[in-house]
Amino acid sequence: MPPPSDIVKVAIQWPGAYPKLMEIDQKKPLSAIIKEVSDGWSIIQNHEELALQYAEGSGFYITEKNRNEIKNGAILRLTASPTHTAHQLHDRVQSSSMDVKLEALKDLAKFSRDITFAQEFINLDGIYLLTQMVESGTDRYQKLQKIMKPCFGEMLSYSLTAFVELMDHGIVSWDTFSVAFIKKIASFVNKAAMDVSILQRSLAILESMVLNSHDLYQKVAQEITIGQLIPHLQGTDQEIQTYTIAVINALFLKAPDDKRQEMANILAQKQLRSIILTHVIRAQRTINNEMAHQLYVLQVLTFNLLEDRMMTKMDPQDQAQRDIIFELRRIAFDVEPDQNNLGGSIEKRKSMYTRDYKKLGFTNNVNPALDFTHTPPGMLALDNMLYFAKHHQDAYIRIVLENSSREDKHECPFGRSSIELTKMLCEILKVGELPSETCNDFHPMFFTHDRAFEEFFCICIQLLNKTWKEMRATSEDFNKVMQVVREQIMRALTNKPSSLDQFKSRLQNLSYTEILKIRQSERMNQEDFQSRPILELKEKIQPEILELIKQQRLNRLVEGTCFRKLNSRRRQDKFWYCRLSPNHKVLHYGDLEESPQGEVPHDSLQDKLPVADIKAILTGKDCPHMKEKGALKQNKELLELAFSVMYESNCQLNFIAPDKHEYCIWTDGLNALLGKEMISDQTRTDMDTLLSMEIKLRLLDLENIQIPDAPPPIPKEPSNYDFVYDCN
Repeated sequence: MPPPSDIVKVAIQWPGAYPKLMEIDQKKPLSAIIKEVSDGWSIIQNHEELALQYAEGSGFYITEKNRNEIKNGAILRLTASPTHTAHQLHDRVQSSSMDVKLEALKDLAKFSRDITFAQEFINLDGIYLLTQMVESGTDRYQKLQKIMKPCFGEMLSYSLTAFVELMDHGIVSWDTFSVAFIKKIASFVNKAAMDVSILQRSLAILESMVLNSHDLYQKVAQEITIGQLIPHLQGTDQEIQTYTIAVINALFLKAPDDKRQEMANILAQKQLRSIILTHVIRAQRTINNEMAHQLYVLQVLTFNLLEDRMMTKMDPQDQAQRDIIFELRRIAFDVEPDQNNLGGSIEKRKSMYTRDYKKLGFTNNVNPALDFTHTPPGMLALDNMLYFAKHHQDAYIRIVLENSSREDKHECPFGRSSIELTKMLCEILKVGELPSETCNDFHPMFFTHDRAFEEFFCICIQLLNKTWKEMRATSEDFNKVMQVVREQIMRALTNKPSSLDQFKSRLQNLSYTEILKIRQSERMNQEDFQSRPILELKEKIQPEILELIKQQRLNRLVEGTCFRKLNSRRRQDKFWYCRLSPNHKVLHYGDLEESPQGEVPHDSLQDKLPVADIKAILTGKDCPHMKEKGALKQNKELLELAFSVMYESNCQLNFIAPDKHEYCIWTDGLNALLGKEMISDQTRTDMDTLLSMEIKLRLLDLENIQIPDAPPPIPKEPSNYDFVYDCN
């Protein structure tokens, strides 16, 4: 008799028969189990043409590879095998009957989500069949559009859906497609009035082509122009807008280095930034995660155009570059250009230049060009200084003259400050780094100005000068001032200001005095008091706080979380949901067609995992799904969000958390269920916060009373006890 761990109790359905409850021995070959089931119903059909699949949820076929994922209580269906179904659909989609063809394409779009079926259909040249239908079939049916337009639109939509699903499995290379197919897909995007579903899938196909093949990038770039994509951004459908920006990002990302600036110029001419600001950021009530990600990618790619200047050293012998420094001097001190070469000896002119360059705050007063030979920030710092001098001339002159009149040790060096500030802003905005696959940290204010980085610099250089004065800093305090300025900028960015003016207003409320208060408050929260009585009080109440955190984690698991399914293509409209039962004994989970708006009921989640069956929790690179997928293995951010629940005989339930917070909640909650320690960063933060609050509440009555570091000494015993009252 096989051990209990090898037996799975399931229900199996067959059309026209009562469901059968049976035990599956996982040690038996799957073909033997299928034969046993079919013989039990006296099915005449050859059992080799049959297969098992999930009756609910994903509906995926069960194979030797995934059979260990079957859970107790699962409902299965005996059905035609993937090979048999693939042959049937391959024939049906070529039917001369439009009704038969349409139903076949609907089934194909549904079945293609299963990799087992997909492999079989692709082996029958199914991808080629679909591309031929899209290339030539649409032309044939367009003649009938007047009498069967809805049918034609549906057929094309399901054909493209099936194509996208099949290609998502990564079985077929994108390099195999013809120019005719690319032109046809591009034509669907370029048409003014096109069915939404067709447009969505066409944009998704173009994005994948660009991202997965250099040759296809060239061909797509020839067929699609920014001008043809712009109208799709001016509509109200956020999904269409998201797919459109994704295509623009893909073209931007894969463009050769020498073509990116040219593309950026085209985007500027087409006023892409203004259109996105008006029709996407300000028009939509809420920005969904995928749209936020695409806006973040566009923001990163735009700022990455600065990398070339950031990594370019100044050539001290280049007269054009030296003229920029002369221009900074001219604007600051109202020196006419001709006066640079008139009157006085060479020594006198050099002395005058040196004096002015010192007032401008350059480190090298004799030859300031040498200040810009370090990369980063290279020539980008000089570009920012010139932009500030020309576009905010009054503020520029005021800063230079203010510092010229101060004592040497108290002057804020404009030149050195600008160079270090530019370097800091590049670090904050991660200029030169590729966009993350999971981040959606875009800032609306950077879409409000064509020269957003330069304006950002102008606001921050004035902040730096203001903070310098508030700190009464000297040259020795330069690094301290830069640290404070960085903190001010980061805190102001946290609230995602909607405009540069709002960002500036936020900085006004983050003066040096306010930063000191915030630091002191945070220090108190983190350190509290270190006296012995307080430490003993902490130790006493810590178990209570830990239990409170544990209950919160378990309550969050009971509410559940929606997890996105990821693969080689980032955007997937596929989700699954997992939640803990109220009695904390079972994990309920299952696939969803779309992201839920609230909690998903337990009874709608078909799959179950008893908590008692969980053996271990794995995280990061130890997770099986991180080892299997090479592309994911290299992605540090996904590694930090991955965890797996191990159960029974090497079975696992694999997760990729939506964000770091959810990762901490789930790993903490699962460890708590297993009686293990909660070790996440979030637990430490919550512990510090709650512990600090609880201690402060308990010490309210002792306000302004000095708490001794040690308990008072015990007095000596009295020489006699005659003072004791005798009740007798």
